[in-house]
Amino acid sequence: MASKKIIVGIGTPMIITGFLIAIFWAPIVGDVKETVEFVGSLIGIIGVILFIAGLFYTKEPVMA
Repeated sequence: MASKKIIVGIGTPMIITGFLIAIFWAPIVGDVKETVEFVGSLIGIIGVILFIAGLFYTKEPVMA
């Protein structure tokens, strides 16, 4: 059972925010362009990790 709260509430906005920072804000800042691209990419990657974690989240423990 996937957790829609994690996927929709955290993962997707982080992916979108990281993308927007890396693509649109980085060319504007000038000297620290590489740092802003890195931070934007890092936010996006963490968003993907949380998105995937939300897919595998279950409230009940899985018994083998």
